[in-house]
Amino acid sequence: MAQKKRKKKKGSFSLFLIALAITLTAGCTILAVCWALWGMDQKDNGTGSASVQESQAESADQAELQDSDDLTGAGGTQEGQDGSAGEDVSDEITNGEGMVSDNALTEPAGRYDELLADTAYCAANKIYAKETVSPDEVTLVFGGDILFDDRYAIMAQMNARGKGIEGSVSEEMLEVMRNADICMLNNEFPYTDRGEPTPGKKFTFRAKPEYASYLLDMGVDIVSLANNHAYDYGEISLTDSIDTLDALEIPFVGAGRNIEEAVKPVTFVANDMRIAILSATQIERYPDPNTPSATAEKPGVFRCLDISRLVEEIKKAKEENDFVIVYVHWGSESTDQPDWAQLEQAPQIAEAGADLVIGDHPHVLQGIVYHGATPVFYSLGNYLFNSKSQDTCLVEVKLDENGLKSLQFIPGRQQSCSVSMHHDEEKERVLSYIRALSPGVTITEEGFVNKAE
Repeated sequence: MAQKKRKKKKGSFSLFLIALAITLTAGCTILAVCWALWGMDQKDNGTGSASVQESQAESADQAELQDSDDLTGAGGTQEGQDGSAGEDVSDEITNGEGMVSDNALTEPAGRYDELLADTAYCAANKIYAKETVSPDEVTLVFGGDILFDDRYAIMAQMNARGKGIEGSVSEEMLEVMRNADICMLNNEFPYTDRGEPTPGKKFTFRAKPEYASYLLDMGVDIVSLANNHAYDYGEISLTDSIDTLDALEIPFVGAGRNIEEAVKPVTFVANDMRIAILSATQIERYPDPNTPSATAEKPGVFRCLDISRLVEEIKKAKEENDFVIVYVHWGSESTDQPDWAQLEQAPQIAEAGADLVIGDHPHVLQGIVYHGATPVFYSLGNYLFNSKSQDTCLVEVKLDENGLKSLQFIPGRQQSCSVSMHHDEEKERVLSYIRALSPGVTITEEGFVNKAE
């Protein structure tokens, strides 16, 4: 029994300790509550402690994260407890350091977001969203004529080398083309294995449809079909080209299944700029050309020997776009001097609203001129077209929110059925040659082009 008593006494002591602990805890809790209430009262009087102020700041921050159910009234107006309209806080948040607009947390709306959201309209009107390397500028690169016909030297050599486009275009030139946001060449032939050559025509070209993938290998984003070889194997050769390019999602300008498609520009929306590119040809300057004009019912090219329709389309494009480029097939072959039609049309194209004019067809380089603020490159020559050894170029254009930022003439050489970039003395030789052909224009040793003061 004595042992049992000792155990009972020990149990009673334990219960006493537990009760004491509960009592002390409750007392501390009451004291803490009282202290907090006293501190809040002191803060209201401007005398609260720093710790209490920090606690309240945290509470305010937590309250700020509550969802929109705490906002009532039109436009997210927060109502007071008495039901009256309070301050409109829907457009502002507290970040602990002051008030900032919640617009700062999102990308600003682009001018053309609504346009691009209408995908059906964009598809019908050849409008493309284009990502850019830089958020502040758009880089475009232009080159001259290319030819992928197996029966001619360029493709014969490319096939023999077995390296694809890398075997015919130097790494430096490919880098310029591939790094461009928008790269454009003149596709001087149709993609087809059907049709018959145009009777009586001295040179008729065509390439296998699968060769169109070389455009992608070069970084080409758009081609012109406005030339005097787009129809070399008849109507079917042009429509086959269109189908081939469509299948690869490579935009084209200057030809179409009908006149509406042929005259319509391709528009790129890049860095919140609308950039339109039109293309037309004036070559085969006789009443019944081998390469016919498109009509309402028949495929063909956009012809501009009579420039009135081109002027009309440029004006329309200028009304809708920030920058308008005209890529035109004109001039006389194998001469570095612009002919009467180029001299006559260039100022009209500029006056109509073109911001840049790029020419091709002469197969050789020609000079540069300004009409007002509009630079005109009369001819970029051959880029990868035949076996001749001759100078060529790429033109690199940079645009920013203010328009034309820079123009650079990049000299190159077509030789041994390939194209490469000029350097040092050869680069300066070509730049000096272009300077001599370009009165009223300055060209730096790096090839940057400006209107003379």
